[in-house]
Amino acid sequence: MRTPRHHAVLASLLGVALATGCVKKSTYDAALDELSTTQGELAAMRSQAEQKSEQIEELEEQIESTRQDLARKQAQLRGLVEEGAATEEELDQLAASMEATQAELEELRRQRDAAEERIASYRELRDKLAALVDTGQLQVEFRDGQMVLQLPSAVLFPSGRATLRREGRESLQDVLDILLDFRDRQFMIAGHTDNVPIRGRFDDNWDLSTSRATSVVNYMVNAGFDPDSLVAAGFGEYAPVATNETDEGRAENRRIEIILLPDLSDLPTFGDGELAGGQDGESDGEGDGDGA
Repeated sequence: MRTPRHHAVLASLLGVALATGCVKKSTYDAALDELSTTQGELAAMRSQAEQKSEQIEELEEQIESTRQDLARKQAQLRGLVEEGAATEEELDQLAASMEATQAELEELRRQRDAAEERIASYRELRDKLAALVDTGQLQVEFRDGQMVLQLPSAVLFPSGRATLRREGRESLQDVLDILLDFRDRQFMIAGHTDNVPIRGRFDDNWDLSTSRATSVVNYMVNAGFDPDSLVAAGFGEYAPVATNETDEGRAENRRIEIILLPDLSDLPTFGDGELAGGQDGESDGEGDGDGA
């Protein structure tokens, strides 16, 4: 994986090469764009790590505050018992309050441990995927707090088709060999296309992108993933990551994304009626499709 030192050396060499006329300006600009993109991704990953660290620090502060509150209530209870000044009802109320505080403390500790475990899991997965990223087989980014793995459709599928080619199966298997260590997670497989109208067996780019996502899901099931942990989705041309005005941009938009979904058990639960009068949800799907 490229390091900040590697980026600095690369930038310096590019500058020297341009000044001495060793490379074309277009080549220099392309390399500089790649460097800028990589540096941006690195900054985003650092920002994600800092945000998680801040969340853990906040949980630690809440735990300490709750622990102090519990200690005060315990001291209050001991004082009342020693003085014999408390009624049985007062003692019951204080005991119930202490029990609730203890439960809150345990929940905060659980949240902290879960956050630390998620960070460690993401770092482990990122490190294992580094070799595939360096060879260009895969791109990894964090989007809306989720890890997203991007594979180019050109490697996986023939143009306008949804059946994995042999090279595509090999490339996908390289990724799945790593993801199998995280098979307890939930994954969304998202198909994306460019905006070129599709011709032939598929109705439109939505149809093509969904069929491609389903092909990857079926391959993952055969590779050992639990069908209950997989979701297939097609977004057609409606979530591009690049312009559709150039060949290069359209190639970037034609992709398969493997998205690690959040663990719903980490979300708060709601009692009956708590969501009454809820809002209409809008889905924010992301995907790119492969027209042709």
